[in-house]
Amino acid sequence: MKIKSLKEIDVLKDKKVFLRLDLNVPLKNNKVVDDYKIRAVLETIEVLLSQKASLIIATHLGKPGGRTNPDLSVRPIAKHLAKLLGKKIKFIPEVVGTLVSKASKNLKSGEIIFIENLRFKKDELENGDAFAKKLAALADIYVNDALAVCHRKQASVSAIYKYLPVYGGLLLEKELKAYEKILKPKKPLVVVMGGVKIETKAPLIDKLYSSASYILLGGGLANCYLKFNKFEIGNSMCDKDSLALIKKILKGQKNSKKLILPTDVVVEEKGGKVRSKKVADILKNDTIFDIGPDTISVYAKYIKKAQTLVWNGPMGKFEDKKYRAGTMAIARLIASRSSGRAYGLVGGGETVSALRQSNMMEYVDWVSTAGGAMLSYLSHEDMPGLKKIVS
Repeated sequence: MKIKSLKEIDVLKDKKVFLRLDLNVPLKNNKVVDDYKIRAVLETIEVLLSQKASLIIATHLGKPGGRTNPDLSVRPIAKHLAKLLGKKIKFIPEVVGTLVSKASKNLKSGEIIFIENLRFKKDELENGDAFAKKLAALADIYVNDALAVCHRKQASVSAIYKYLPVYGGLLLEKELKAYEKILKPKKPLVVVMGGVKIETKAPLIDKLYSSASYILLGGGLANCYLKFNKFEIGNSMCDKDSLALIKKILKGQKNSKKLILPTDVVVEEKGGKVRSKKVADILKNDTIFDIGPDTISVYAKYIKKAQTLVWNGPMGKFEDKKYRAGTMAIARLIASRSSGRAYGLVGGGETVSALRQSNMMEYVDWVSTAGGAMLSYLSHEDMPGLKKIVS
């Protein structure tokens, strides 16, 4: 794999760089709640500025659906970034138009402007060619440091490639190199998969099935497999189309024993009582919300033998303290095995949030800023945003 990195740019002095970032971070009362994604791109910004480039920074926030929504303005993000950099950033309250064009034209070496939420424009979502051309007209060079959206066919990560020289940012480069360690793993490779929607995880399970030594399942994903194996799951969450997907994944696989399911789970009974139960003892009025203590113990044995680890998706409803034990145990196990004894990769918004709660985030080799894009890349799905960056 060869990555066309911004480090290959010969001259950046006095060049205007359109820098596409993924700063889709949580806000509360117009303030950034979690700035992990923002801090992750600081190195790219600082390198560009150190070489006397000027920057037009663009990101999306939320899902405004191509309409202006004041609650999803990226102004607070620009303000937070300016504070982290210790540098003035001029926020432009539009995506394309007279204000942005004028601000870009007047940009001096080392200055930054930050444009409004890209997804306020329908043409962004529809990969509009004319819109991409307007974005490109603001700059001399395009740098993509937003791997998290590279699986999207949208104007600022796809169509814009027609109009500017294209390079990958430093974060994007690090992300891809981390992913390659999973695609060419040191064995045993142990994959821990949780979360709710099996349709988003199915391609990755299918892709990693042959190289993985074991795939440990939790969350709604495990519920679906339990149901497929004729276990009662009561009122537990399970995708309606999951059984057909599972059948497709397992078809032709020689070793279904690679998929490890919970042996016990934490349920809420009809009356509201919370208790752990063997999977064979689940009743129709029970709802599964976490993996149980015996399952944690079994999963720990697999994780402790791993040389490569991937974790995507919580083991249950971890945002509720009653059902946090399984996810927190997995987070601590993976962190304690990473950084030396095994190579550990963690990705996905909820998964990263859980890891942070464990206070062991610093021990994991790579914590990805991407969720769906990580799954897409590892599954070898189409990545429109990487077509001129990766060869």
